[in-house]
Parts: sequence; C-alpha cells; structure tokens
Amino acid sequence: MSHTPCDACEELLQGYLDRELTESEVAQAESHLDGCDYCRRRYRFEESLRQYVQTTAVERMPVGLMEKLTQLRGGDA
Repeated sequence: MSHTPCDACEELLQGYLDRELTESEVAQAESHLDGCDYCRRRYRFEESLRQYVQTTAVERMPVGLMEKLTQLRGGDA
C-alpha cells in the first residue's frame, strides 16, 4: 500500500496543531497544506473543533469552580 502525501500530512496534523513538530516536519506539513485543499479543510476543521471544545469546557464550568480549583492547587498540604 503506497503512502500518499495526504497520508503523511494526516500523520503530522495533530503534532502540527499541538506545535510539537520539528522544523522539517512543520515545513512538510505547511507545504502540503498550501497545495492541498482537502487537507487544508481538514486542518481548519480540527483547529475549529479544538477551539470549540476549549471554549465550551470553560463556559460550562459552574461559577466559582475555577477559583476553587486554583485554591486547591495552592494546597494546604
């Protein structure tokens, strides 16, 4: 089974979103995303999905919970 440029880009996508790639992997991913509409759309979807999850996780947190968690982290152990 052959390894297509889209397969390679898919393997790099999560690391690219997490900014965990080497410079050469970033260059490879960006080069492919620049020329491939399908992978670019997948990247944008993944990016917007992550932003949605982060936003809704904070918005659904009960009032005062973040403050309580911060106090617990400081701990009185």
